[in-house]
Amino acid sequence: MTFFDPQEWDGKVFTGEWRTPSGGTADILEKATGASLGRTGVADAADVADAAATAVAAQRDWAAKTFEERAAVLRRAGALIEANAAELRDWVVRETGAVPGLGDFAVGVATQECYEAAGLAHRPVGEILQSNQPRLSLLKRVPVGVVGVISPFNVPLILSIRSVAPALALGNAVVLKPDLRTPVSGGFAIARVFAEAGLPAGLLHVLPGGAEAGSALVADKAIRVISFTGSSATGRRVAELAARHLKRVHLELGGNSALVVLDDADLERAVSAGAWGSFLHQGQICMTAGRHLVHERIADDYVAALAEHADHLPVGDPFTGQVALGPLVDEGQRDKVHALVTATVDAGARLVAGGKHDGLFYRPTVLDEVRTDMPAYAEEVFGPVAPVVRFGSLDEAAALAADSSYALSLSILTGDAMRGLALAERIPSGIVHINDQTVNDEAVAPFGGVLDSGTGARFGGAGNLDAFTDQRWITLRGDIPAYPF
Repeated sequence: MTFFDPQEWDGKVFTGEWRTPSGGTADILEKATGASLGRTGVADAADVADAAATAVAAQRDWAAKTFEERAAVLRRAGALIEANAAELRDWVVRETGAVPGLGDFAVGVATQECYEAAGLAHRPVGEILQSNQPRLSLLKRVPVGVVGVISPFNVPLILSIRSVAPALALGNAVVLKPDLRTPVSGGFAIARVFAEAGLPAGLLHVLPGGAEAGSALVADKAIRVISFTGSSATGRRVAELAARHLKRVHLELGGNSALVVLDDADLERAVSAGAWGSFLHQGQICMTAGRHLVHERIADDYVAALAEHADHLPVGDPFTGQVALGPLVDEGQRDKVHALVTATVDAGARLVAGGKHDGLFYRPTVLDEVRTDMPAYAEEVFGPVAPVVRFGSLDEAAALAADSSYALSLSILTGDAMRGLALAERIPSGIVHINDQTVNDEAVAPFGGVLDSGTGARFGGAGNLDAFTDQRWITLRGDIPAYPF
């Protein structure tokens, strides 16, 4: 028997115990082969309501425990992920189509999220405030109660646990709705880890489901904070529904990040960084480099070298072969990617590499002579596509990079780091990397985008305190004052 035994959750959801939900079941498919990895239960609105009510009752006792008791559970969870890393990595690879290296990275970040959350439980819960009156004035952070987490399919282990772990550490209960396409690495594995780590029943609920379950989660009055990661279009709907219920919502949304290559950059390393930024995990990462802005003096050489990289990257089943790219998540995503590439070529762009697929396996693609109004440049592709646009001056580079509704991650590659930092100051972005590509993540760092990419840094570091606690003002006097009434 393995630690992550699929027979344990076959056809079920997790509510402190594995049970059959009201919404039926769905197959969990291996993305590279289409083979069934088991079945997930499908939660509906009734399941969400039951879970939320249970979570409210369980949260009170959990919040009353000492910070050390909560921290100990998080430490044990991190140790369990480490101890079962290889098995969990294989689930990530088979369920999401990630290459093993990315699977290892996801498991490593998940481990660190648990350890960092354990430390979060030890953080001061408030501060002493100034007051003009003879009293003790305090700010105290208190748990919000129940946190709803909605996570996507692309890197579900990280994108679930980065909210689950700190929310639990700070004394909250959690209702997690992972994507139906990735319920194991996005939720069931996390449930298994925390149950084994000694988390009391009723504090963590894992309810894979569709739009009905998501809407119920956002609308349920018992759930006071929503942490959503997904597309900007869906994020808007989540925010609108949350606003009707006066509910706090943290949105980490789409991106179309710019990778800016200045004329003094090391060309060979810049090309390698650009290829990694666009092609890692088949481009199915919110931070993917979706726009390559390259100085006109080096652009021809950059495009030729990037195309050569693309042509030599092996694509195939990441579980059985030594490949650089695995499959896209499903046919719908593949067709969307191909439609954007085709429309861009039809509009006059030059296809330099890729632009074709075999089933869900899409070749890494390079597009040159791209205009800013072309679909594969203007829209988030969420596939392994690198559109290249040339610029002639820093002013033009800044204007091009800033000309997007998205503002998640920004990369500037240059021989002069201070020059790159000065350029970055002119471009809105939640994340900036000078002399690195756009895809980076650490549990200790704040993460989040602005504009259509989200509501700012809501994950990582001290941002978790703001995300998953409320601030309470408390005053104390020795005597009741006399009032003129």
